[in-house]
Amino acid sequence: MAEFAIVAAFLQASVRLGVPLALAALGETLSERAGVINIGLEGSIVAGALAGALGALATGSPALGVLCGAAAGGGVALIFALFVVLLNTDQIITGTAITLGGLGFTAVVYQSRFGVTGTALSLPTLDAWSVPLLSRLPLIGSAFFEQAPTAYLAYLAAPALWWLLFRTRWGLEIRAVGEDPDAAAAAGVSVRLLRVVTTVVAGAAAGVAGAHLALAHTGTFTEGMSAGKGFIAIAVVVLGRWNPPLVLLAALLFGAASALQFLMQTLGLDVGYQLFLAFPYLLTLAALAGWVGRARAPAALALPWPRDGG
Repeated sequence: MAEFAIVAAFLQASVRLGVPLALAALGETLSERAGVINIGLEGSIVAGALAGALGALATGSPALGVLCGAAAGGGVALIFALFVVLLNTDQIITGTAITLGGLGFTAVVYQSRFGVTGTALSLPTLDAWSVPLLSRLPLIGSAFFEQAPTAYLAYLAAPALWWLLFRTRWGLEIRAVGEDPDAAAAAGVSVRLLRVVTTVVAGAAAGVAGAHLALAHTGTFTEGMSAGKGFIAIAVVVLGRWNPPLVLLAALLFGAASALQFLMQTLGLDVGYQLFLAFPYLLTLAALAGWVGRARAPAALALPWPRDGG
């Protein structure tokens, strides 16, 4: 029974650590399918975390805090989209600037609101929802079906995005824009509008991920609490081969890799946790190299359009 409890705790930690990555990565899948890689995803996550915290404090409602987080994340992504889609700036450089700006701006807002040294915030948090019957399943029930509402949002978003991308006309247009924007434009698709919309939606999803960190994962906000999760989410998209259900599984794999360090400590094994944190990245490299199946990025990913800058 002790072993059973240890495995159950490991699965719970894996899901808890994987959900914010899944939320951000699923949104990023949509924008990358349209040809935009948002390196500034980190900025949307930390902005969503701060906005979620401030919104929950102001209203007393963590649900409204999540909405505030989504709005902040989408707003940051809109700034990014205006530059890279409308002004044709380099996506990597612009995204890096957005990330640095987001981290700096949220630090300034936090310090102006709570002082230079900050205060230990105690936020109203999202209560876990227990799914009848499913939460009673052995081993996996409590791990997957006694989670915050934002976790179920990730569960539902994966199949919904798959259906959108591969079974609808709008999804076909998104994929066409990401593969050959010139051909898509010739067919009457508004390339720029589609890229702006998908990028903003991806930013909003990252904002929800940030709000989840503040309101479900930690119950507080600290400067830089995104801790590189935006960059990890981009790696998750690659590992998931730009396919939403696989992206969800890849996010949970990253969560499991992070949770392995706690499992090793519980078992008393003296193994460096860095080894387990590196494992998903090795899988990502393997996916790019074709060792674990074909992983081809959208052909127009990160390329400006129109190519002549007009």
